[in-house]
Amino acid sequence: MTIPASRGTGPEPLPVISPRGEFDMDNVTALGAEIETMAAVHGGVIMDASGITFADSSFLRMILNAHQRAQLRIVAPSHRVARLFDLAGVDTYLRIYPTLDTARTT
Repeated sequence: MTIPASRGTGPEPLPVISPRGEFDMDNVTALGAEIETMAAVHGGVIMDASGITFADSSFLRMILNAHQRAQLRIVAPSHRVARLFDLAGVDTYLRIYPTLDTARTT
């Protein structure tokens, strides 16, 4: 599901993607491709991570790569995703927002 969101610095909004379910080495490639496509067209993407129930190191690697290449804003990560980010020490490096409204206006 993609919903427009304000970029804050430009006239066009960033799209919002809302992945759901588990993401591991078997299926993270499709999510990474969606993020890359949206970022290429819009300069970035907002990812609502509240519906992600499991994520492994391949998900983390994909997020870090996307973060380096484009403006990636992560909204309301689920407890498991937040814990992964915390354990890896990237929670202060990534752009993580508590709400979609906050991510849209930043």
